[in-house]
Amino acid sequence: MESQALTIAIIGVLGIGAQWVAWRTGWPAIVLMLAAGFIAGPIFGYFGFRLLDPVGAFGDLLEPMVAIGVALILFEGGLSLDFRELKKYGSGVGRLVFVGAPVGWLIGSLAAYYIAGLVWPVAILFAGILIVTGPTVVIPLLRQSAVQQRPAALLKWEAIVNDPIGALCAVIAYEYFRVTVRDGGTAFEVVPWIAGAALASGIIGWAAAKVIAWSFPRGYVPEYLKVPVLLVAVVGVFVLCNAIEHEAGLVAVTVMGIALANMHVSSLRSIHPFKQNIAVLLVSGIFILLSASLDLTELTYLNPLTPSGFRLYMFLLALLFLVRPLTILISLLGSSVPWNERLFLAWIAPRGIVLVAISGLFALRMSDLGYGDGSILIGLSFAVVVVTIVAHGFTVNIVARLLGVKGASRPGVLIAGATPWTISLAEKLHELDTPVMIVDPSWQRLKPARSRGLPTYHGEILNEATEHNLDLTPFQSLVAATDNEAYNALVCAEFAPEIGTDKVYQLGEGADEDDHRAIPASLRGRALFASGWGVDEVQQRQSEGWVFRYTKLSEQFNLEDALNTLPESADMLMLMKPNGELVFFTHAAAPEPQPGDSIISFTPPREKSEERIAKKTTKKIEQAAKRDNDPDPQPA
Repeated sequence: MESQALTIAIIGVLGIGAQWVAWRTGWPAIVLMLAAGFIAGPIFGYFGFRLLDPVGAFGDLLEPMVAIGVALILFEGGLSLDFRELKKYGSGVGRLVFVGAPVGWLIGSLAAYYIAGLVWPVAILFAGILIVTGPTVVIPLLRQSAVQQRPAALLKWEAIVNDPIGALCAVIAYEYFRVTVRDGGTAFEVVPWIAGAALASGIIGWAAAKVIAWSFPRGYVPEYLKVPVLLVAVVGVFVLCNAIEHEAGLVAVTVMGIALANMHVSSLRSIHPFKQNIAVLLVSGIFILLSASLDLTELTYLNPLTPSGFRLYMFLLALLFLVRPLTILISLLGSSVPWNERLFLAWIAPRGIVLVAISGLFALRMSDLGYGDGSILIGLSFAVVVVTIVAHGFTVNIVARLLGVKGASRPGVLIAGATPWTISLAEKLHELDTPVMIVDPSWQRLKPARSRGLPTYHGEILNEATEHNLDLTPFQSLVAATDNEAYNALVCAEFAPEIGTDKVYQLGEGADEDDHRAIPASLRGRALFASGWGVDEVQQRQSEGWVFRYTKLSEQFNLEDALNTLPESADMLMLMKPNGELVFFTHAAAPEPQPGDSIISFTPPREKSEERIAKKTTKKIEQAAKRDNDPDPQPA
């Protein structure tokens, strides 16, 4: 019991630690998690002290633990797929699924047989599994790299939809060879049954989603039980459908997630932060578990100095530069997807948890059927995962930039509310090449912003459709500055789980705590400006001609010098780092400017500023003259 608890604790520390290091360094989190598990497991084991031994700690429970984790990840991924995206990208998604899957299976089978040297049954089965790209690796990769909306959406849909399809292809291949080799049957005994099982599993998943969508809004499940009920329902559907046919549960949970996402159950919005946290924990834990479970003896045949090892490495290269590119180019032939995006999709195809989990499952089964190459699948699947994650994870930004599919690289600001003050702020940020977007439901209020060439979005920012029609990826900060402070607080509360509570801001520090009208601090965004000016105050100053000013600091021109050039009534709004990162001054905290940083401040009109600066300069000269005992100082 103690060893199991220690194993769980180490998995948590390594998994979340790798995620944190990835956030700090910008490296692909999946690469760091694989490395952490591999070092803690087989590498430490090679020296006689295995820090992590999941097989020894969990035994037969390891496989169902990983399987349920994968099911929850696929369900969570399905919840992010909205059919409204298909209005824009449906043609490309359909080609990647209905054309790409069989084409990839065919080309992958040929490569596995002729290049890797696997026997036909193992080659066909493994190529079926290779169809999957996996949301566990694609979605974190897209989150870390600012790729344009269309290629990102195509990669996301392909990863989530093709995961269960790849698993079913492996099931079809295995059942076919089991029936024909061991039982002397025919393909007609296999394919109809598996197709029927997949259809039945999809119906079960849809029915479960329908029950949840009907019962949750009607109050049949209390709020505090919604998340537990949902998780238990996913696990139950997965296990039930797996009892019908191996891996059919993956189809069921994917359909269940997609169905729920498109039934637009408003009561499910509150669980979105929780499901995202669950996904992060599961991805971290499963990658650590699988890489730590690996045995170095299983990788001996990957020695490139041996003929078989050399062929396997050639297969990995073929997978990167032949199988994937041909699959994408054939699938999208004649489509409306631009060529630069096709080439980007042809390169990005990292594999993840599902590939390793299914390969490990069928490796033993193929060996039991008498195919010796089946045992190779475990190590080969890990090699595919490592090579594709490293190759694609470290090059995604470079390739996206070269092919022109890179989104905004500088952190942007999303502004809720079109007012004279927000338009002036957006104009200054736009001048500094910072991505900015003003969102407002009033076409008339957006007119001044449009006339100045500023990016705008006409719509209600809290509307669910905005999330799908507006690409929010470039924006790392949100400023809610409408005329209604309560509405601003609501916007901040809605976006805080996605953007971060420390990245959502609004005007005003709120009413006095003793005032019954005060908005609780937990529901508000951080108050802009050190003074905590409210909506009425900034609008009054805006009407008086106040403007935003940009001041760059250096070794010779520090913060004190910058403050001396500004009037005392000016207030600093934000600090801009050399890489474009924005750090706001708030009523509760102020960043420490460094040489190379720039300050954006809100100041009075230039006439008042110059008069104030002249007075400050005169005062400094008078003080200096007094120190020198000059009875009649003259301003310079």
